[in-house]
Amino acid sequence: MAPDQRSPHSFLHAIRVCFWFTVAIFFLALGLTVLCFSPAEDKVANSIVLEATVKPATKSLWRVPDSAAIPRTEKGALILYGRELVAHTAKYLGPKGTVAQISNGMNCQNCHLEKGTKLFGNNYSAVASMYPRFRARSGQIETVEKRINDCLERSLNGKPLGKNSRELRAITEYLMWLGKDVEKGTRPAGVGLPELPFLPRAADPVKGRMIFEARCSECHGHNGEGVRNSDHVEWKYPPLWGPESYNVSAGLHRLSRFAGYVKANMPYGVTYDKPKLTDEEAWDVAAYVNTMPRPHKKFPEDWPDLTSKPFDHPFGPYADTFSEAQHKYGPFAPVKSATYKK
Repeated sequence: MAPDQRSPHSFLHAIRVCFWFTVAIFFLALGLTVLCFSPAEDKVANSIVLEATVKPATKSLWRVPDSAAIPRTEKGALILYGRELVAHTAKYLGPKGTVAQISNGMNCQNCHLEKGTKLFGNNYSAVASMYPRFRARSGQIETVEKRINDCLERSLNGKPLGKNSRELRAITEYLMWLGKDVEKGTRPAGVGLPELPFLPRAADPVKGRMIFEARCSECHGHNGEGVRNSDHVEWKYPPLWGPESYNVSAGLHRLSRFAGYVKANMPYGVTYDKPKLTDEEAWDVAAYVNTMPRPHKKFPEDWPDLTSKPFDHPFGPYADTFSEAQHKYGPFAPVKSATYKK
């Protein structure tokens, strides 16, 4: 065959090779593009903590990071400002606040003790590791900022901070700094509040009143009114009920949360490993405090899935036939074992 002649079959084969080579190059380029330029939302989604991915609590107790290591940078200044806001919320955001007047006058650390660092004192150690996360209360993925504003609206019976405000960024940076050494998806030992064994009976507000008078009224007042500092801006001992206390949608209005709180931290100065109240006393005094009047601010969109509603949420509707009184005071064992996921 002459050099300039080509077999038709050879020519078609060459075309096929070129075609498939081009296709392969196209899909390789497409894959690299997706890998390198994937939307930020996908990266955020990969960091979301779902209940199924939460790891068991670490065995070693959480340690507060050394504040001397906070960098002397703009970010470091935000962390320090956030710590100041948690410690003295009323000074900046209370009724006489210098930045805004959007809260009831309590400080964040009235509930999150020692600036949110005390072991089993409602500390913030797991914020960085657990957010963003899905929360059954809202039925949505929540950010740290959403969680902070929830506390302002519920525990401080106030209004949310602006999403671009320096104050919201500062509190967020402080909380993230506190948990910077905690592995993602992990709740360290000492986080939150202890879970007390259930009583075989309902918690008793009448017994709780006697415990309150004997062990709590010295600091919080006989009428739960609290004691203010000499500046009349902040509380030395916060009010436990009344118009200046947390509202009915706050976490501490659940008996299990309040009972765990007082068991590990009250009377003032107690630590989790040296409690002064028995479990029974903690449940009963929680029943008394949460029976007393406080601001009513409800969020009707809470708990879209009723089977995820906490067993001790004090207001219906529920996914079972137990009474509202039993959901509030117990006995809780049969309620929790009914249809509830948590």
